[in-house]
Amino acid sequence: MYSRVFIFVLCIQMCLFYKIREKKRVCVIGAGIAGLSSARYLKEEGIDFVVFEATKYIGGTWRYDPRVGTDENGLPLHTSMYKHLHTNLPKPTMELRGFPLPDGIPSFPSWKIYYDYLKDYAKHFDIEKYIQFRHNVTLVRREQNVWKVTHEHVITGEVFEENYDYVIVGNGHFSTPNMPNIRGEKLFKGTIIHSHDYRVPDVYKDRRVLVVGAGPSGMDIGLDVAECSKSLLHSHHSKVNFRTPFPPHYVRKPDVKEFNETGVIFVDGTYEEIDDVIYCTGFQYDYPFLDKTCGLDIDPHSVVPLYKYMVNIRQPSMVILGLVVRACLVVALDAQARYATALIKGNFTLPSEAEMMDEWQRRADAIRSKGLRMSHIHTLAEKEDEYYAELSEQSGIERVPPVMFKIRAMDIEAKLENLYTYRHYVYKVIDDNTFVRTLEKEQINDTLVI
Repeated sequence: MYSRVFIFVLCIQMCLFYKIREKKRVCVIGAGIAGLSSARYLKEEGIDFVVFEATKYIGGTWRYDPRVGTDENGLPLHTSMYKHLHTNLPKPTMELRGFPLPDGIPSFPSWKIYYDYLKDYAKHFDIEKYIQFRHNVTLVRREQNVWKVTHEHVITGEVFEENYDYVIVGNGHFSTPNMPNIRGEKLFKGTIIHSHDYRVPDVYKDRRVLVVGAGPSGMDIGLDVAECSKSLLHSHHSKVNFRTPFPPHYVRKPDVKEFNETGVIFVDGTYEEIDDVIYCTGFQYDYPFLDKTCGLDIDPHSVVPLYKYMVNIRQPSMVILGLVVRACLVVALDAQARYATALIKGNFTLPSEAEMMDEWQRRADAIRSKGLRMSHIHTLAEKEDEYYAELSEQSGIERVPPVMFKIRAMDIEAKLENLYTYRHYVYKVIDDNTFVRTLEKEQINDTLVI
């Protein structure tokens, strides 16, 4: 008969064995906002994780680099920052949970201020020691019920492969340009770049510039270049009613039909001579390290199928953060990182694959029924606050206050009113549902209690 001591020791050993087996290991890809947020929450919950970052910096696209093309290690430059960029959303919607932006900074801070904020965030939460810098993830595959992650040291060329229970993909999707294919482009003798490579307006001084695209970067870069260009032609088909009083040398044009050596013909038959073109035509979804075993269908305009806009339905131990559009992206990233951490910790259980697929299919069918492209599968827009409520209800994470969506809605109206002045407004949160908007110079208050 076994002694009590022997049985006690055996029980301890078995407990330790199962504890080791149950210990979850997480791979986080990228040290931008998504990666830093994930690292913070995983650390707070005592979950074993590592962050792989291909560069020697944190901050992802928020770090300005005057270079274009590739970095010192031959890797494509990830950042799309330009010298005069300021956030296009106000301070409250750019703050990461529990870590406010400093007092006294502009309501729409510059990239430099915001990048410093991210560095302070990493320092405050002691995140950097969990980041393996200069490690570029080259392959993620599913094999024998684990994630096999291959990464390469960009200096030494040494290749590593490790096993993980969960993968959080947080490397963003603002670095692979979506380039249009316009007839005759190769004939054009001027310069053509994508907004990803736009840095300063000075090179366009006294030149005839064509900007293509009317998304946030198209409008912002267009006005930035117009400050010094001889003329600014803006080609787009947006139905948004911008009421901005544009300068006389800013001319709205329809879509480009074709190029010739010295200019472009537009679809309305008009012709304009130009010197330079800046394509502000967005970015493609590009995750070359995810192989077919991941179970995702990835094309330049969508990543599917995803539950709650982020969970890989076919392999739910993989979460892709930050794919939502038309939302307070920083707020959304923070909420998604908290949801992913709660999932990994086991605070809640996902529905079955069939149930998750059914929910996703309903969204996809609704998009197709409206004649929209599948890229709209990532759009939140007016459903943003509802989305935050769903994440909290399911996972138990603290709810994103409704006031964030309300601020974004008013900010959209301010942009429609005047793209030159919308950054003059200061937004101050009063409580979860209320904010005060102040016109910086005139101190006019609009208090919203909803």
